[in-house]
Amino acid sequence: MYAQLYFDYNATTPCAKEVVNSMLPHFHEDFGNPSSSHHPYGWLAKSAVEDATLSIAKNLGVSPSSLVYTSGSTESINMVLKGVARKLQSKGKHIITTKAEHKAVLDTCTFLEEDGFEISYLDIDSDGLISLETLNKTLRPDTILVSILYANNETGIIQPLDAIAKLTHENGSLLFSDSTQALGKVDLTKVLNHVDFACFSAHKVYGPKGIGLVYIKDNEDGNSLPSFIQGGGQQKKQRGGTINTPLIVGFAKAIELAIADLEEQTIQIVALRDKLETGLLEIEMAVSNSSGGQRLPNTVHVSFPFVDGANLLTALSRQIAVSNGSACNSASVEPSHVLTAMGIERSLAYASLRLSIGRYTSEADIEKAVEIITAEVTKQRESNILWERRG
Repeated sequence: MYAQLYFDYNATTPCAKEVVNSMLPHFHEDFGNPSSSHHPYGWLAKSAVEDATLSIAKNLGVSPSSLVYTSGSTESINMVLKGVARKLQSKGKHIITTKAEHKAVLDTCTFLEEDGFEISYLDIDSDGLISLETLNKTLRPDTILVSILYANNETGIIQPLDAIAKLTHENGSLLFSDSTQALGKVDLTKVLNHVDFACFSAHKVYGPKGIGLVYIKDNEDGNSLPSFIQGGGQQKKQRGGTINTPLIVGFAKAIELAIADLEEQTIQIVALRDKLETGLLEIEMAVSNSSGGQRLPNTVHVSFPFVDGANLLTALSRQIAVSNGSACNSASVEPSHVLTAMGIERSLAYASLRLSIGRYTSEADIEKAVEIITAEVTKQRESNILWERRG
């Protein structure tokens, strides 16, 4: 085990022991293929998947028929955006999203633009929220889909999906929300009532990597999507390929654990988050990028003027696992597109940290992280002539 403090739970979470234990029998004992319908190995595997699906549906408050398993949220996003585009292109080729979406959404939208679709990218304000008035003005008769990230993976800011859904559905358009970061952190019952599609990934909620799902509202009533992956007709012909029994079982266990103590965990994590943020904002001129509205209970995003962000991350990496934004965009030399969309200057966006905590974070971890970051920011500023002349 590394001797680092872990403050990157939004990138991924450790797989809970209970989750690992639930999966193990399906690797070497009940290892059958759920599609093998002529012998007990297949029957047992199919039963395990069905039980897991019932468990997930119950905990999310949705119908089992509304769930389609994928390899993760990136595949899920591609499935929804490309599936809706393909299915409804005779009605229109206009899609609305925001400039602060996860790269999986933005890159898929770029692909669809190359295929003749028109994408409108909504601005966000300094708090990270879209304008409902602008959304209403942007909706058109040929708008087939609105794709809005529910909880931002970098800042944790939560969008008002109830009001967004009202405008979207009054226009006769469908609503998709990438809700990956929200699973296990906030109650999603109302969210899933508002949207037509949502997606999730197990590794964000102490489950295994490589398994996700798409929620399709009213899937049995004609709202299904054309298959994104062909080959075998599994999952009611909406996603071909051998069903991954152990990972689905693990996903179900992870959700069960998260929902069981959601309220208690939220209270604890909010207290730790606030302690972390308060400590970091005591650093001279530090600015919070995530406290402008409703947000996830575990996420803190802070900028430190007069600090080189790359040098800060490199120095901190010896002691703290932390990031400056999405793990899927960590190789980019550009500042966070989320922060620049919020109107934050590029130099300040570079000098930013995202810290995300989880169920294994302790108060001692918080105190140590604040101490380490404070010392490193101070150290780097001492060699910056602009810091000396700031006044």
